[in-house]
Amino acid sequence: MFAMSRSLERALQRFRTPPADGDRVDVAGRVSTAAFRAAIEERMRNVERDLGDIKNRVTGLIFLLAGTVITQLLVRVMAW
Repeated sequence: MFAMSRSLERALQRFRTPPADGDRVDVAGRVSTAAFRAAIEERMRNVERDLGDIKNRVTGLIFLLAGTVITQLLVRVMAW
């Protein structure tokens, strides 16, 4: 566990300090700002759609529960 935290500290230190003049920065893995924003917007649309689906399911479950309670109450009242 101690060795893992030491390697994590070294990795974080590389991001904290700016690269020296002679060091090369890897730009192959970088994405343009427009592409990044487009990807984030697409993810947000997917999250919003999924959230809408979850809301619909929860609403359906609430109505199912309310219907069950009302049915049980009617059955008990009619049994008297």
